[in-house]
Amino acid sequence: MVHARKRFGQHFLADQGVIHQIVNAMGLKSSDRLIEIGPGQGALTEHLAGQTDSFVAIEIDRDLVPFLKARFPAVEFINEDVLAVDLASLLHTDGSRLVGNLPYNISSPLLLKIATLMRDHRGLVRDGHFMLQREMAERMAAVPGTKAWGRLSIMMQLSCDVEHLFDVAPESFKPPPKVWSSVVRILPKDAPLLTDASQVAALDRVLRLAFAGRRKRLANALKTLDLDWGTTGVDPNVRADNVTLQEFVTLALIEHNEQ
Repeated sequence: MVHARKRFGQHFLADQGVIHQIVNAMGLKSSDRLIEIGPGQGALTEHLAGQTDSFVAIEIDRDLVPFLKARFPAVEFINEDVLAVDLASLLHTDGSRLVGNLPYNISSPLLLKIATLMRDHRGLVRDGHFMLQREMAERMAAVPGTKAWGRLSIMMQLSCDVEHLFDVAPESFKPPPKVWSSVVRILPKDAPLLTDASQVAALDRVLRLAFAGRRKRLANALKTLDLDWGTTGVDPNVRADNVTLQEFVTLALIEHNEQ
């Protein structure tokens, strides 16, 4: 058996009760098109493989892939870094479902990649069910006025609805991580607040400035943008923690139009 590798952020899920909770939450049908990210030793794969006729799994660890292929011959395995994989090329016209125990060391860029996938390919991604660090789950689902509210919250909620399903204790994994984990469900919004890539890029610029100076007044944090605050409808005296998603979108559109 291949052991977990720290450089890949691997913590293999071993708790059968948690696995059954994830499977039950998904409610798979045989007609579903499934993409699993990071199958690891196949603990979750084992319960999913028999429930759907279309199953692709992405695993970076080349030592694990031969073991997985032998164990699950009906599953198509891609031995690559998921951050380098063209996920859009794997989507089916009937809609694909995503699932995975996401590596902690790449969870933030991976989640942003998934959010972009859901925004740019509406109708082709039905949902995502993911295990990730609880702190990350809290940031994804955060609301304004909380410490967890930040760039990740806004970039995710721009195109997705995030639902916290349940928490998972460290001892459910081998080796156990030092933190609790959570399982979340991500659903693409019917109408993302921004769809143009250049507008999303403008939002990202605004967010990076705003939350780099999150203890400052918004006007000071965004001073380099030289905004006419009287026309924005946004209070320049609040901190980034208290600015809503829609207000950040407004600022992004202004920033985009002035470029």
